[in-house]
Amino acid sequence: MLSANPFAGLSASLSPGFMQWYVVVMFLLVIAGTLFDVVHKGSAAYFFENMRRSRSKATRQVGGGEFVSIAVQTAVVDVLASGEFCNQRRRVAHLLGMYGFVFYVLATAVLAFDASAGAFWATLWWLGALMICVGGYWFWFFIRVDVAAEGHSPFRLVKADLFILSLLASATLALIWAVAGGGNGVLFWLYILATTVLFAGVPWSKFAHMFFKPAAAMEKRLSRANGTAQNLPTQTRDDPEQQKRHSMELLLDAPMDMGLGIKREAPRHY
Repeated sequence: MLSANPFAGLSASLSPGFMQWYVVVMFLLVIAGTLFDVVHKGSAAYFFENMRRSRSKATRQVGGGEFVSIAVQTAVVDVLASGEFCNQRRRVAHLLGMYGFVFYVLATAVLAFDASAGAFWATLWWLGALMICVGGYWFWFFIRVDVAAEGHSPFRLVKADLFILSLLASATLALIWAVAGGGNGVLFWLYILATTVLFAGVPWSKFAHMFFKPAAAMEKRLSRANGTAQNLPTQTRDDPEQQKRHSMELLLDAPMDMGLGIKREAPRHY
C-alpha cells in the first residue's frame, strides 16, 4: 500500500489535469499570500532597514568568506537542524513536521504531474503525511506552551492555530482517504478543503514564518559578526568593565555557572 500512488484512482472520475491545476493554484496562493503578508506587516521593510542600521553601526566589516560561512551555518544549524529550539522534544516535533511537510508537498506535486512516478514518490508521500501527524499531534497535545505549562485544554482554539490545525487536517484526511482506497468521494473533497485552507490561509496563519525565520536567523548571526549584536550587550559577566555596572554589583563574586535557575523544573504549577 505504501508504494501505491494515492492519486491514481482519480483518473476514472476526474480529469487527469485536475490535480495538476490544483497544485499550481495552491502554489500561486502561497506566493500571493506571502507577498500580502510581507506588505501588510512590513516584514521586508523591517528586515532591510534593520540590515541597513546594522551595517551603519558595525564595528568591523564582514568579509565575503565570512559571509558565506555565516550563510552556511544559518542554513545547516538554524534551518535544516532547527537549532533555535532549546527544548529537545519541541525540536524533534518541529523537525518531524518540517521534513514531513517538505516530503508531503514535493511528493504530491510529482505524483500529480506524473501518474507513472515510481514507488519512491508514493512512499515519500505516505512517509511525509505520517511524519506530519506524529510531530503535529505530539506538539498539539503534549508540547504546546499553553497546554504543557499553562494547563489549558488541548482543544482550546485561537486564530494562531490555523496553520497547524489545517496542516494536521490535510495530512490526516489524506491518509484516511488513501487508506480507504482513494478515488473521488467525500473523503477526497474533505482532504481538498483542508489543503485549500492550509495554502489559502497564509495571510492569517504562521505559514509565512518559514520564509521569515531564515532571514531573521541570518541577520542575527551577521549582527554578532559585525559587532552590533542587534543593540544587545556583548560583554560577559566576567569582564571587568561589565562588572562595574550597577546591575552587576551583586554578581561581582558569583560563580559563572550558577546552576539551572528557572530550568530546574518544568513550569507546570497550574
